[in-house]
Amino acid sequence: MQVVRITATGGPDVLEVADVASPAPAAGEVLVDVAAVGVNFIDTYVRSGLYPTPLPVVLGQEAAGTVSAVGAGVEDVRVGDVVAWAGGVGAYAQQSVRRADQVVVVPPGVDPETAAAVMLQGMTAQYLVTDTFALGPGHRCLVHAGAGGVGLLLIQMAKQAGAEVFTTVGGPEKAELARAAGADHVIDYRAEDFAGAVERLAGPKALDVVYDGVGKDTFVRGLDLLRRRGLMVTFGNASGAPDPVPPLLLSQKGSLFLTRPTLSDYIATTQELRARAGAVLDLVAAGGLDVRVGVRLPLAQARQAHELLEGRRTTGKVLLVP
Repeated sequence: MQVVRITATGGPDVLEVADVASPAPAAGEVLVDVAAVGVNFIDTYVRSGLYPTPLPVVLGQEAAGTVSAVGAGVEDVRVGDVVAWAGGVGAYAQQSVRRADQVVVVPPGVDPETAAAVMLQGMTAQYLVTDTFALGPGHRCLVHAGAGGVGLLLIQMAKQAGAEVFTTVGGPEKAELARAAGADHVIDYRAEDFAGAVERLAGPKALDVVYDGVGKDTFVRGLDLLRRRGLMVTFGNASGAPDPVPPLLLSQKGSLFLTRPTLSDYIATTQELRARAGAVLDLVAAGGLDVRVGVRLPLAQARQAHELLEGRRTTGKVLLVP
């Protein structure tokens, strides 16, 4: 079977396509014939070495497909089930072995490509608006990169919670996508300073929470927009990791709160994983969440997928199809 792996860290050129033997599931595992793989910024962090990982490694944390074999002791997942997962590595492959307690059975009405597109980013958006900061009516939030994979989902979920949503995008096309997702105020950061635009619209220090998946380019300015005891949620590094923050700075800017969450801590148990994934997938099945797939590429073109993602030339989700 075909996989995409790295044997050294670096730029997109270190991605290599390789033929390897098909795996077999051990006790407690399932073998999945992969239908679609979600490409995420975290894959680029592993590839570049920002997130150290033992090498060689097959990249990819998110995929969906059909179970073709189960190992001993597996009772809650069956051959023929369509399943999806988010976490670990090894998804950039035509087949993947996963622990049965780390996959989610996809409900009827959600196709495998959509499931692969929404697992990681959908659960991220879901925990950000329900647990990291419980958004509700009257809250004001800023979503950076509002036309990206997480951004479009986050806007929708924030609006469903009753919040007033400000968002930043890069260009008119992306602005239209963010508006269609429900954003109240869309700011093109290429045309104007986003912090100044927020202050003109809402006044000084008016936001309850900032959701920042961009990182270095936006982090410090975002702190200045928060109300007293507001929350900065930095959950991604699309422009690079933010510079270190002295704790005293948070005090000086209004006793702010700062968190750097990661999905794995919000799906740490099988029960929590399946509850959170179920909430997202059921919302998709009911038509309550629009999942935009912006780019579909063959598995062997993973390098191009990384180049597009890192160049911020995508909207919605990037998928690899084995």
